[in-house]
Amino acid sequence: MTKRTEISEIGEFGLIERLSQQIDIKHPSTVKGIGDDAAVISHGDLMQVVTTDLLLEGVHFDLSYCPLKHLGFKAVAVNVSDIAAMNAIPKQITVSIALSNRFPVEAVEELYEGINMAATHYNVDVVGGDTTSSRSGLVLSVTALGETSKELLAYRSGAGVNDILCATGDLGAALIGLQVLEREKQVFLANPDMKPDLDKYSYITGRQLRPEARMDIIHELRDLQVVPTSMMDISDGLASELFHICKASDVGVLIYEDKLPIDKQTYDTAVEFGIDPITCVLNGGEDYELLFTIRQEDFQKLEKHPDVHFIGHVTPASEGKFLVTKSGTAVELKAQGWKHF
Repeated sequence: MTKRTEISEIGEFGLIERLSQQIDIKHPSTVKGIGDDAAVISHGDLMQVVTTDLLLEGVHFDLSYCPLKHLGFKAVAVNVSDIAAMNAIPKQITVSIALSNRFPVEAVEELYEGINMAATHYNVDVVGGDTTSSRSGLVLSVTALGETSKELLAYRSGAGVNDILCATGDLGAALIGLQVLEREKQVFLANPDMKPDLDKYSYITGRQLRPEARMDIIHELRDLQVVPTSMMDISDGLASELFHICKASDVGVLIYEDKLPIDKQTYDTAVEFGIDPITCVLNGGEDYELLFTIRQEDFQKLEKHPDVHFIGHVTPASEGKFLVTKSGTAVELKAQGWKHF
């Protein structure tokens, strides 16, 4: 009898690792294949980065509370975020959609209004894609292409011992925003006459419905002449991304609870839901902020940046991955971010 392995047994990253072992790279122009935020293809002095993301109705979004315009914007932003995570500049995108017959032309136009808004915002060209029918709701696939020089390229694998760990913006908001949206959906289903109470949650629900890729930080790093030693975006939760950098760079990390960035609305709403705010910061997904490491000598260049937070430092791999709590206790990090299977 042939052994049957459930995908949930090995998880998304175990599946990717298993499949990537079967792949043979044939061209010297393929500098980096599977294993980073984007693939890297050499064009002489220029490096092209390529990434793709798939968004499925009922898995990645719920149209009962996600406007089509926001969804279109988000589909582009999450791909641009992967380009940013390579310290590259996005240039082109392709958009493929699968539609069921419940979507009229006007709905598709609304979706594309959001896509075009994001294309303008991030200064990228929509250069193609595919359209087909679907029997299971809306499916969106976006591929983004960007470019950078070899010297500016940032992988997950470049972190060195004593490098400083940096995170942009604030974390955990998208997860808590999703909790609010799901709660209001259940209230509505129970009583359609009840109007959603979202005004006091506008920041966190906005972070879930219409996230921003941090291209502003990428441009600022160039202006300040800071090249991260490693970088990735925070899409599956801070702890999970730290594990990726540790594995790729063969290092450990020490981060500090009192340095982790969290917005007051995220904190207060997490408490309202009975969820530990630090758990949201460590394990919440879809924030699309940047996690990166810098050399000690670059600290002064970013020291006064209002949106870059120094959350810890890189340690030897033998020292493991730890969080120092506000009371000074070192707790081993666990990666419990978004699981796809």
